[in-house]
Amino acid sequence: MRFPTVLLALAACGLIGNAHAEEYSFSIHNNSGSKIVRVQVSEDGNSWGDFNIGSGIAAGATSELIWDQSTNDGGCEWLFAATFADGSTSDPESFDFCEDDLVIEFE
Repeated sequence: MRFPTVLLALAACGLIGNAHAEEYSFSIHNNSGSKIVRVQVSEDGNSWGDFNIGSGIAAGATSELIWDQSTNDGGCEWLFAATFADGSTSDPESFDFCEDDLVIEFE
């Protein structure tokens, strides 16, 4: 299993999280040796959906992703899990999307 870690970088003037803004972005950094081919998200841990990552996130690459506006009324805490090209998966990990400039790192 691979385990994600969170790197939080606060913007110099960022005082309020923007998880409910019209367009909220965050980044995923793949610090593993295998391409990320699937990212799943869940707000409640029971119902999971796929996050659109296009053709994947190459090993060593960082991709900026944008939440769909349908999640604007959701909470701040979401679970993320990644599947890698080598067949391994990460355990679900909780992230707070009310934080500014969130970077999720999968190792």
